[in-house]
Amino acid sequence: MPKKFTPEFRERAVRMVFERQAAEGGPRAASIRVVAESLSCGPETLRAWCNQAITASIANPAAPTDESLGEENRRLRRELAEARRANEMADSSGERKELCELL
Repeated sequence: MPKKFTPEFRERAVRMVFERQAAEGGPRAASIRVVAESLSCGPETLRAWCNQAITASIANPAAPTDESLGEENRRLRRELAEARRANEMADSSGERKELCELL
Protein backbone atom coordinates (compact mmCIF):
# COMPACT_ATOMS: atom_id res chain seq x y z
CA MET A 1 0.00 0.00 0.00
CA PRO A 2 1.55 3.36 -1.01
CA LYS A 3 2.23 5.94 1.68
CA LYS A 4 0.58 9.33 1.49
CA PHE A 5 2.88 12.22 2.29
CA THR A 6 1.68 15.70 3.16
CA PRO A 7 2.65 18.62 0.92
CA GLU A 8 4.64 20.09 3.83
CA PHE A 9 6.62 16.86 4.15
CA ARG A 10 7.34 16.88 0.42
CA GLU A 11 8.51 20.51 0.47
CA ARG A 12 10.74 19.83 3.47
CA ALA A 13 12.25 16.75 1.86
CA VAL A 14 12.99 18.59 -1.39
CA ARG A 15 14.49 21.51 0.53
CA MET A 16 16.70 19.10 2.47
CA VAL A 17 17.97 17.55 -0.78
CA PHE A 18 18.84 20.92 -2.33
CA GLU A 19 20.43 22.22 0.88
CA ARG A 20 22.56 19.10 1.27
CA GLN A 21 23.60 19.24 -2.37
CA ALA A 22 24.56 22.92 -2.03
CA ALA A 23 26.50 22.29 1.17
CA GLU A 24 28.36 19.15 0.18
CA GLY A 25 28.33 19.27 -3.60
CA GLY A 26 28.33 16.13 -5.67
CA PRO A 27 25.49 14.64 -7.65
CA ARG A 28 21.91 15.21 -6.61
CA ALA A 29 21.34 11.44 -6.62
CA ALA A 30 23.68 11.03 -3.64
CA SER A 31 21.81 13.70 -1.69
CA ILE A 32 18.50 12.09 -2.60
CA ARG A 33 19.66 8.69 -1.34
CA VAL A 34 20.84 10.10 2.00
CA VAL A 35 17.77 12.25 2.61
CA ALA A 36 15.35 9.51 1.49
CA GLU A 37 16.94 7.08 3.92
CA SER A 38 16.79 9.56 6.79
CA LEU A 39 13.12 10.36 6.11
CA SER A 40 12.07 6.75 5.39
CA CYS A 41 10.72 7.40 1.94
CA GLY A 42 11.71 5.93 -1.39
CA PRO A 43 14.55 7.55 -3.31
CA GLU A 44 12.60 7.40 -6.58
CA THR A 45 9.68 9.15 -4.94
CA LEU A 46 11.97 11.87 -3.62
CA ARG A 47 13.67 12.18 -7.03
CA ALA A 48 10.26 12.74 -8.65
CA TRP A 49 9.42 15.43 -6.07
CA CYS A 50 12.74 17.18 -6.79
CA ASN A 51 12.10 17.08 -10.53
CA GLN A 52 8.61 18.51 -9.99
CA ALA A 53 10.06 21.30 -7.84
CA ILE A 54 12.63 22.14 -10.50
CA THR A 55 9.98 22.18 -13.22
CA ALA A 56 7.72 24.39 -11.09
CA SER A 57 10.53 26.84 -10.35
CA ILE A 58 11.40 27.08 -14.06
CA ALA A 59 7.76 27.67 -14.95
CA ASN A 60 7.30 30.33 -12.23
CA PRO A 61 10.68 31.85 -11.46
CA ALA A 62 10.72 34.18 -8.50
CA ALA A 63 12.01 37.50 -9.73
CA PRO A 64 14.44 39.10 -7.30
CA THR A 65 13.24 42.44 -6.07
CA ASP A 66 15.19 45.58 -6.84
CA GLU A 67 15.36 46.30 -3.13
CA SER A 68 17.08 43.01 -2.30
CA LEU A 69 19.55 43.53 -5.15
CA GLY A 70 20.24 47.06 -3.95
CA GLU A 71 20.82 45.88 -0.39
CA GLU A 72 23.16 43.15 -1.58
CA ASN A 73 25.03 45.63 -3.77
CA ARG A 74 25.53 48.03 -0.84
CA ARG A 75 26.71 45.19 1.41
CA LEU A 76 29.20 43.96 -1.18
CA ARG A 77 30.52 47.48 -1.78
CA ARG A 78 31.09 47.92 1.98
CA GLU A 79 32.92 44.59 2.17
CA LEU A 80 35.08 45.51 -0.81
CA ALA A 81 35.95 48.88 0.71
CA GLU A 82 36.91 47.21 4.01
CA ALA A 83 39.09 44.66 2.22
CA ARG A 84 40.83 47.39 0.24
CA ARG A 85 41.51 49.41 3.41
CA ALA A 86 42.90 46.34 5.13
CA ASN A 87 45.17 45.61 2.15
CA GLU A 88 46.40 49.21 2.07
CA MET A 89 47.20 49.12 5.79
CA ALA A 90 49.03 45.82 5.42
CA ASP A 91 51.02 47.17 2.44
CA SER A 92 51.97 50.36 4.23
CA SER A 93 53.13 48.61 7.39
CA GLY A 94 55.02 45.91 5.54
CA GLU A 95 53.30 43.14 7.46
CA ARG A 96 52.07 41.44 4.33
CA LYS A 97 55.56 41.31 2.81
CA GLU A 98 57.01 39.87 6.00
CA LEU A 99 54.27 37.26 6.11
CA CYS A 100 54.96 36.32 2.49
CA GLU A 101 58.67 35.99 3.24
CA LEU A 102 57.93 33.62 6.10
CA LEU A 103 56.00 31.32 3.82
